[in-house]
Amino acid sequence: MNYLSDVAILLTAAVVVVPLFQSMRMGGVPGFVIAGVIVGPYGFALIGNVHEIGQLAELGVVLLLFIIGIELNPTRLLMMRRLLFGLGTLQVLCTSAVLAAVVHYGFGVPLRVAILVGPALALSSTAFVLQLLGENKMLTSEQGRASIAILLLQDLAVVPLLALVSLLTMPTFNLAGDVVIALGEAVLIVAFVIFAGRYLLQPIFHRVAQSHNSEVFTAMAVLLVLGAALLMEHVGLSMAMGAFLAGLLIADSSFRHQIIAETQPFRGLLLGLFFMSMGMTLDLNLLFSHPVLLVSLVAALIALKAVVIWPLARLFGLASKRALMVSLFLAQGGEFALVIFTVALGSGLMDEVLFQQLLLVVILSMLVTPFLAFWARQLHKSESSDQHISPIQTVKEEPLSAPILIIGFGRVGQQIGQVLELAKVSFVAIDNDPTLVAREYAKGRAVFYGDAERPGVLKALGGEKAALAIIAMNDHGVTEQLVSVLRHNFPHLAIFARGHNQQSCQRLKTLGVDVAVSETLEASIELARAALANVSTPDQDVQALIDDFRRRYHEPDPLGKT
Repeated sequence: MNYLSDVAILLTAAVVVVPLFQSMRMGGVPGFVIAGVIVGPYGFALIGNVHEIGQLAELGVVLLLFIIGIELNPTRLLMMRRLLFGLGTLQVLCTSAVLAAVVHYGFGVPLRVAILVGPALALSSTAFVLQLLGENKMLTSEQGRASIAILLLQDLAVVPLLALVSLLTMPTFNLAGDVVIALGEAVLIVAFVIFAGRYLLQPIFHRVAQSHNSEVFTAMAVLLVLGAALLMEHVGLSMAMGAFLAGLLIADSSFRHQIIAETQPFRGLLLGLFFMSMGMTLDLNLLFSHPVLLVSLVAALIALKAVVIWPLARLFGLASKRALMVSLFLAQGGEFALVIFTVALGSGLMDEVLFQQLLLVVILSMLVTPFLAFWARQLHKSESSDQHISPIQTVKEEPLSAPILIIGFGRVGQQIGQVLELAKVSFVAIDNDPTLVAREYAKGRAVFYGDAERPGVLKALGGEKAALAIIAMNDHGVTEQLVSVLRHNFPHLAIFARGHNQQSCQRLKTLGVDVAVSETLEASIELARAALANVSTPDQDVQALIDDFRRRYHEPDPLGKT
């Protein structure tokens, strides 16, 4: 009962505080942290099981790394290779070196710890920055692309940093020798990932999907994450690294969208719980006793990161103002720094005082980010009126989602897809038959396994960005349910649906379908067209008759349709 009351208190704090922060455009992450501060021992002390809640909350980070592993598929990395591996790598290396040197020589932190603290502070908040870029409509701008590339590389850097914690805790740490060992381990792990993904995991998920039991599929997805996490922890690495590798296993799988949808609710709740647990461990007495020092440290972190990022962005061709925008967006500390510091504290590499100081610096820098974003917005506005700055360079890359979503890829869906392919119009299809999906996916078609009645699956497929959804399923009861789901969750989406006859088409239109096509009508028309042609009726007369019949068919029952 104590745990239930704690959960109720945490949910209440999150429901009240997080929307308030989001309404102020400060983001959800700081809202969760402040909610944790309020209910924690340094706030109103409403929660007693802080340590136990923190252990449970670590599963949120595990699931976050799992999703990142899924999303960092080789195709996406290849499209952004110049900015990702060029600008992103330089940002992480240069910023890490500068911050590690400052931490070691300026504040006397032991070199073993500074080697970890510098790269951790070099990371920015992926969740925060992507939200701000989206709100300011900069995701596809030049500065937005550069920011996203850096964030992706930082996400990739989290995995070796977590492995670095284990190396740094060794009593006889040798940088050159241990790095070679770590690289060797990485090669072996990647080889295992490729082998397991190709020969073990795909057949298992295929067999589970054939059962058509969504609960079992969900259990399998969660088992994959937890099993990989526990396996990596057992061999001396972190649970988060195991989850990341599990994500890589299915990054190019036709099951990935369904798996993302199944794990999304767990990830969101547990990740929010993780940030709240960070807030509960935040020592406000330290802030109140050394306010000038901590504010100065936050300012120094933001200034150092901005000063390093700006010339690197200029080096990769960004105009001065756009480079400054990138440096402002990425100047804060990130949520993964909190993860790395927590792991370091638990392993004994870092003491409690340093942990609390770093925790305060990172969280305060995140709270300052909305004000930095406001400055970036002002630069963006002034740039639009500056005639001396070249227009935004566009980079041709594969769209994240297709304009047409086909739901149901049986005989009708496949024929629609073939016509679209002839017209060179891209599409994404979803079906719940794993054998069909495997066959079409092997042909290179964007056909994925999933339950289309789950809004989370449709969002993972790009439903929010699609312009049109075609429901080509044969089950008219399921079709009506899908129309309701689509119309409720994607009100902008045009919906075309397959109906059995005139009555079912009228029913679909009342539910919100834009175009409903009767399969009996089209079959009848084509048979009639062939019959008239066979008795030598002129082509123009045939077409006129069919057009008239089609018009009358869709009028209120003048033909006694069935």
